[in-house]
Amino acid sequence: MFKDILSTIETIFSMDNEYFVLVIRTILLIVVLKLISKLIVMICAKNIKTSRKIFLFNHRVTILLDIAIYIGIFLIWSKYLKDLITIISFVSAGITIAMRDVIFNLFAGFFINTKKPFKLEDRIEVDGIKGDVVVINALSFKILEVGDRINGEQSSGLIINIPNSYIFTKALKNYNTAFKYIWDEIVVKVPIDCDIDKNKKEILKIVNENGIVSRIPKKMNKAIEDASLDYRIYYNHLEPIIYTKVVDDYVELDVRFLVHPKKERIVEDDIWNKILKKYKEGKINLYKKS
Repeated sequence: MFKDILSTIETIFSMDNEYFVLVIRTILLIVVLKLISKLIVMICAKNIKTSRKIFLFNHRVTILLDIAIYIGIFLIWSKYLKDLITIISFVSAGITIAMRDVIFNLFAGFFINTKKPFKLEDRIEVDGIKGDVVVINALSFKILEVGDRINGEQSSGLIINIPNSYIFTKALKNYNTAFKYIWDEIVVKVPIDCDIDKNKKEILKIVNENGIVSRIPKKMNKAIEDASLDYRIYYNHLEPIIYTKVVDDYVELDVRFLVHPKKERIVEDDIWNKILKKYKEGKINLYKKS
């Protein structure tokens, strides 16, 4: 088996073998295209004012570069595609698992760039890691972590590199698919003997007066209509609502509302500050453990 593998490698890289020429062409293709893409970015970046626009432009060029490389490699090897598949299968089966991982990541990268299960700036969660996508490459993507060691949906400042193949082998959550918003809840505990309806009314008023929350239901109607073409999703209530639950000697008021995933902590902070203010004014009752 080992001798067969060595024989195959020697055949590929033999100077008088046409496979060697194809390998050289493939390497030159990748090098030349990468140099051209860098040159394009350098020239065009001079006319782009903000760093964010430069980054997005560079990302688009990178995607086009990856597609061009895929097409170029296919065209170079198309005549020998059957032999190439046989060689790759043979070599990957006998040499190393790492090579298979590289090929798997390349295919996954092609899938990400074409099918777009997520895109730049989307908030995703994969294999229990949550964050905002900041880079998508041929072999991996990077996310800026949120949560984990940090309370709330705030950035931890940690950039995590994730292999592209994870989109096939791990559960993937995209907080921006179909909708830009998610349902959030805060739990307000009030005494069991207080005026429950009055408290609910005051809390609901606070939530509805939040500038971010109040605008979302109007936007969501169109978003649901668009999403219903691809997903079987239906909501009959988009406005903030409060559910009541009795627990021992107090009542839990579960306040449910729509929010953008990147503004979840800001909205919760605003609502809680206003609830505490109403509490000090005597307009809202909060449960005190005896």
